[in-house]
Amino acid sequence: MTDTPYTPPAVWTWEPGNGGQFANINRPISGATKEVELPVGEHGLQLYSMGTPNGQKVTIMLEELLEAGHSEADYDAWLIKIGDGDQFGSGFVDINPNSKIPALMDRSNGQRVFESGSILTYLAEKFGAFLPTEAGARAEVFNWLFWQMGAGPYVGGGFGHFFAYAPEKIQYAIDRFTMETKRQLHVLDTNLADRKFVAGNEYSIADMAIYPWYGGLVEGRLYDGSAEFLNVSEYENVLRWAADLAARPAVQRGNVVNRTGEGQLAERHSAEDFKTIGF
Repeated sequence: MTDTPYTPPAVWTWEPGNGGQFANINRPISGATKEVELPVGEHGLQLYSMGTPNGQKVTIMLEELLEAGHSEADYDAWLIKIGDGDQFGSGFVDINPNSKIPALMDRSNGQRVFESGSILTYLAEKFGAFLPTEAGARAEVFNWLFWQMGAGPYVGGGFGHFFAYAPEKIQYAIDRFTMETKRQLHVLDTNLADRKFVAGNEYSIADMAIYPWYGGLVEGRLYDGSAEFLNVSEYENVLRWAADLAARPAVQRGNVVNRTGEGQLAERHSAEDFKTIGF
């Protein structure tokens, strides 16, 4: 920590270790750093992920599809430990050249799918579920899906990083991203004032995309102390919506897949796996 103002150089130079808590995985280039084949299970859908909010979007979707009776949505979920750099293995980079979780391989047709919003859309269209076919209703789902995809980095990479992970507390950065996070929560709260779900009165992939981030915030599951700091009690409609989603069995299962620790499921290969953690 220093009191000396930072003056950017004319040309920035990467110094390994300058990324704070994530210095061991952050770098300014893409591509594989090691040759690693990915494991493959018996199901058509192979998910390579970690139970962060972006990963939870997809495991919630897959569990909701199974809950709705789409048996062909059964899947293998393999843990990608991003803190260990698993996302830079050659097999993972072949599926997602951006080296970010989640990544999906559909073995039924050889299609790779990356970016969580793309995966949700792909699965919704593949199984004809959680995405309306009527043009107006479909557009409203996409409005909110893309809202989350665009807004989410301000919550995670902005507010979350500077509030919880940065090597020093910078008031300007925390104030800036807290203001934006609270503005987004207000947008969502206002939208939910007369709707049961985000895009209307039907549950959709928009809810699945938004819940792990904004539901996680108001439920106090993201960034220790952030719920109090953000005064989330102000957002009564978001709290009601989050509680409704949290009560769904498929959401409960999806929340624990590709997570480690007590009560979590590091890998998922069949519905029977949930019994090992008391589901």
